[in-house]
Amino acid sequence: MQTNFNDSQTKINLMRAFAGESQSRMRYYLAALTAQKQFLVGLERMFRFTADQEEHHAQVFYDLLRDAAGEDITINADFPADPFTDLTQLLDAAAKGEEKEFSEVYPDFARIAAEEGFTEIGNKFRMIAEIEDSHKHRFQYYADLMRSDMLFRSKDTTERWMCLNCGHIHTGSEPPQNCPVCGVKQGFYVREAEAPFTSCGIIDQK
Repeated sequence: MQTNFNDSQTKINLMRAFAGESQSRMRYYLAALTAQKQFLVGLERMFRFTADQEEHHAQVFYDLLRDAAGEDITINADFPADPFTDLTQLLDAAAKGEEKEFSEVYPDFARIAAEEGFTEIGNKFRMIAEIEDSHKHRFQYYADLMRSDMLFRSKDTTERWMCLNCGHIHTGSEPPQNCPVCGVKQGFYVREAEAPFTSCGIIDQK
């Protein structure tokens, strides 16, 4: 038997999730501004890309609160105050937060939703948890590169680097200090595999 939505713990959990995703979106946007100030355009765009996904997660949870429209919902939750300027620490903190959502928070919310009879909501929590796991790996990948001073270095001398400004591809263990085509700084370069749409034309058309 389904619990009345307005008497449910799921209603509270949806508002907690909405608040959490909204704050994540803003934290990642601010992290993008930090990367921008350091001329690390690849990291800036990665943070913005992830922030946009968090924004849409928040929208999903907010839309699921439609049956509580017009009501004030009180929640009790902890939200992190991440580091403000150190990008490696920011990335580590972001990865830690995403891991908690993936492994603890959203699975618990999904279980409660299922117990209260809200199958659709439980499925949304589970699917978004999987997305948060991909965010965790994304943040940890860049944190590890930053920590080992390998953001713009590779052990592979045939590494392909793409300029995000003009699309120039450079092959070597490091991208150039300035793009030979458009002149932008090294911070615009990412490994080609990290750039969007680079697999187009490689995927078999079926």
